[in-house]
Amino acid sequence: MSSAARGATTFPAAAGAGLADQTLRANLARATGTIRARRTAAAGELPDWEELRERGRRIKDGTLARLDEHLLTFEAAATDAGATVHWARDADEANATVIGLMRAAGFTEAVKVKSLTTDEIGLNDALTAAGMHATETDLAELILQLDGDWSSHILVPAIHRNRHEIGDIFRRTIADDGLTDEPADLAEAARLHLRRRFLDTQVGICGANFAVAETGSICILESEGNGRMCTTLPRTLIAVVGIEKLLPRWDDLSVMLQLLPRSSTGERMNPYTSVITGVSQDDGPQHLHIVLLDNGRSAVLADPEGRDALRCIRCSACLNVCPVYQRTGGHAYGSIYPGPIGAILTPQLDPTPATRSLPYASTLCGACYAVCPVKIDIPRILVHLRSQTPKPPAERAAMRVLAWAFGSRRRFERLQRVGRRLAPLGNRLPGPAAAWRRSREMPAAPQQSFREWWHDRRP
Repeated sequence: MSSAARGATTFPAAAGAGLADQTLRANLARATGTIRARRTAAAGELPDWEELRERGRRIKDGTLARLDEHLLTFEAAATDAGATVHWARDADEANATVIGLMRAAGFTEAVKVKSLTTDEIGLNDALTAAGMHATETDLAELILQLDGDWSSHILVPAIHRNRHEIGDIFRRTIADDGLTDEPADLAEAARLHLRRRFLDTQVGICGANFAVAETGSICILESEGNGRMCTTLPRTLIAVVGIEKLLPRWDDLSVMLQLLPRSSTGERMNPYTSVITGVSQDDGPQHLHIVLLDNGRSAVLADPEGRDALRCIRCSACLNVCPVYQRTGGHAYGSIYPGPIGAILTPQLDPTPATRSLPYASTLCGACYAVCPVKIDIPRILVHLRSQTPKPPAERAAMRVLAWAFGSRRRFERLQRVGRRLAPLGNRLPGPAAAWRRSREMPAAPQQSFREWWHDRRP
């Protein structure tokens, strides 16, 4: 998973920069607070919202249970409609496929819709290495591309930037010094920059929010209309789609199109919803290539405890309620999947030493589970992944001691009394324990335990 390369350090080490950046925290608080309030209002309008969430969960679970069959059904339906389906086991195969298709078409330039899946495989970097280039057309993604930055939020990639910072980026790259920081002026500068690229470029690259096995269709949701330009004007369209994006039936899409907009942007209906099924003569792209990407998803599917992460429909609701994300920002996660969903998805797709700390980037408060539109029990998966993380010898020894102490009521009561006497030393813990103490408040020890209190008052 190429995105992991962005995380040079563990989450605890990277989080410090976010915690110290007051501008970042202000930007996050303002943006996530607004999105959170809109989502609450939009979901509250539906009396059957909880029933809708349950339907979404069942659809995704049913899909994953028979994913192999649905993939073959999708391939057959898409092929019958005029598309060409390619299979990619990992990022390298997917990137090589896209590069090969662009070479076969005779072009080195592409326009690109916002796509987490292509970011996951590092497609832009692979194209650059091959002497090609993809222009990001989503406003936030364009901002980040111009500045050499990368996404910190699933829905709002440039959430860590304010309009003054964006104005500085545009004046350095695509506009003159007279550009103001007013949102309308910034949007116009981006529009002028992209217009010619939309009209001239003959290759479009996209992902998909959903893919329907029954019809061989891919569905793309976006808010700006740039996606329509990328998927209708070029002669060749290449879609890179994670295999977990499948839905078995056309009717299943109606459930997801109610859940996703309300959970992501707090809207009743998505502004631009494009459904692409094969090709039509003289209407839109004449060559549609769909790259079905595994890249670790089969391994996630094989874990009965962790596979629920593949239900994710990338709404970002969990990020907007997470107290850890709101204080550290998305870059601390070292992945294009930040926040609670990233803490369970990235370590499974890319199990490396750099990602092992991500399941600990949580307070286990459960807010993410409460808002997830497809009911992913993120805290439960976090605990499961923590249990798989190699523990240092000192921690394993401490757990054995605690197990011995808790195995006997008398031992437990004696250690309680000893612990009361030693509690003041907690502020001066040495070695690894000192790191534990730096991020926690040591509570004052009570003068009497509940067991002792109860014993004194028991008749």
